Amino acid sequence: QVQLVESGGGLVQAGGSLRLSCVASGNILSINTMGWYRQAPGKQRELVAGLTSGGSTNYADSVKGRFTISRDNAKNTVYLQMNSLKPEDTAVYYCNADGRTRSNFRFGAWGQGTQVTVSS
Repeated sequence: QVQLVESGGGLVQAGGSLRLSCVASGNILSINTMGWYRQAPGKQRELVAGLTSGGSTNYADSVKGRFTISRDNAKNTVYLQMNSLKPEDTAVYYCNADGRTRSNFRFGAWGQGTQVTVSS
């Protein structure tokens, strides 16, 4: 079983910054992609940023140039540095990871979510 635990959310004024962290633990052999999604009230969950083990990244158009995803493979941790935050970035942010367990089964896991609120 694989668990993801996020941290770093909170309340910030528009223009401010936050850094989210997500640690994966459990029966992990390898992790392929780690990423961040968000879900605002009344909206569908959407991809914010993803990062493969090979270093390829993709970002939602709405966050390009403001958010940066990075990871520490040795610590099974992914980060999301969020700068120039806007009220429309307000959402619950979820960490996601996929890979293989030590039993060589594929896994896909979600964190419990962390609230980010940006005030105007």
